[in-house]
Amino acid sequence: MQEKKSMTIKEMRHEVIEHPQKFIRYKEGAKLYCMCQKKFERLAWDANAVYKINTMCLVNLEIFDKYLETFHVVQRRR
Repeated sequence: MQEKKSMTIKEMRHEVIEHPQKFIRYKEGAKLYCMCQKKFERLAWDANAVYKINTMCLVNLEIFDKYLETFHVVQRRR
């Protein structure tokens, strides 16, 4: 039996880019965006990107990414 290897964030991002997924679970999303799971959940709900199927919640990454872009800070030069 093959042992499942733990993936690094860089490897995970690479895999998502190569095989883009539209939906992701909270745990994987938190790892992907390098934040705690609770913060990822709150942001996903604020973005209205959560799809709930019975007890399973999936996050639409397209919607989540658009919402995340609203927090972009551009520093102005003086």
